[in-house]
Amino acid sequence: MSGSPVPSSPSPLPPMAELHLHIEGTLEPELIFDLAARNGISLPYQDVNDLRARYEFTDLQSFLDLYYANMAVLVTEEDFATMTTGYLRRAATAGVRHAEIFIDPQAHLARGVDLATSIGGVARALATSRADFGMSTSLIAAFLRDQPADEALAVLEDLIAMDAPIIGIGLDSAEVGHPPSEFTQVFDRAREAGLECVAHAGEEGPPAYISEALDVLHVSRIDHGIRAMEDDELVLRLVEEQVPMTVCPLSNVRLRAVTDLAAHPLPRMIEAGLNVSIHSDDPSYFGGYLDDNLDRVTSTFELSQATLALLAANSIRSSFLPEQRQGELLAEVEAWLSE
Repeated sequence: MSGSPVPSSPSPLPPMAELHLHIEGTLEPELIFDLAARNGISLPYQDVNDLRARYEFTDLQSFLDLYYANMAVLVTEEDFATMTTGYLRRAATAGVRHAEIFIDPQAHLARGVDLATSIGGVARALATSRADFGMSTSLIAAFLRDQPADEALAVLEDLIAMDAPIIGIGLDSAEVGHPPSEFTQVFDRAREAGLECVAHAGEEGPPAYISEALDVLHVSRIDHGIRAMEDDELVLRLVEEQVPMTVCPLSNVRLRAVTDLAAHPLPRMIEAGLNVSIHSDDPSYFGGYLDDNLDRVTSTFELSQATLALLAANSIRSSFLPEQRQGELLAEVEAWLSE
């Protein structure tokens, strides 16, 4: 069974927490073909190269169309476990020491794959992540903002009823035209159930979506958030409150949210004092895992070792890990910086 590609040599990067990673976005073309063969599914691509050639996106929606289509190969609990193990193996080589992973349960339910299969398969692989790969992990159920909020609420109730092994909920998919406030009831219910809350905002959507996610959904973390830089008052607020922002540079480039990496607002975000950290989003589709993102931003912006350590520390402090585990990982960052 083909897994995720492994770099030829490890990068000299600090230990990190990956907080913005969609597990379905780690499906490498080789694994897509392997799972299709396993499940007797005919793919509309000639071969792996033909599929890779389609990874040129004009915007978020053009990516989502392919992203959802390729999920057709995920049929059994074993398929989900295989996909997740592939990510864990690759992430371990990238220096990931903790991962909080998104899954899109609605996308699988729409294909006739029940929650027990999708959640169960991913959770099965995560259960041994510490022993197998030295990574602590947790799972976040993300809801599709371009689908009705009532549907999200029904799925959330099912997840709660089955005592699904999730620590929180998120909000993802097509952002424009789907403000966070549409999902107020969903997030209220999640908090009532003791779940953490995060949301994608300010990637393609306006800065106002970031404010809405904070004020209406009461999220603890903003995923993406790069358009905050268009609103000076919002930036001041985000700095003052040290709101965690999970930035995905290669994703932003591939989806044309920025023209190229040199135009990315990351350096300005760091300079402003925002609580930013680096993540890979959907690495199979966007050209890189966490180490690839860090390597590219380091070379493009000539980031210092101290800045890399700051980004690593931000990622750990922005996680939902207990204080003791955060302390362990922060000590690893300090050790890395003093090497």
